[in-house]
Amino acid sequence: MSKTTVDRVKKNFPARLAQVRGDRSQRQFARDLGVFQQNVNRYESGTTPHTDFLIQLALKENISIDWLLLGKGRMRRGR
Repeated sequence: MSKTTVDRVKKNFPARLAQVRGDRSQRQFARDLGVFQQNVNRYESGTTPHTDFLIQLALKENISIDWLLLGKGRMRRGR
């Protein structure tokens, strides 16, 4: 996979994260996940998320990691 492709996929992550958050504030979303609001803000601004955050998000929100990171498949796991 080329660097250009990786950069393009990474560029779309913040929008998918915001889609998962939905109508919740960043503060409420962070509370629901058990993380700091500043991290949610950074990730929605384009900073690459930590693995622990991704795992927490996938488990608590029932989100597909493939969809979250790559935009492939369905948003929710098992649906």
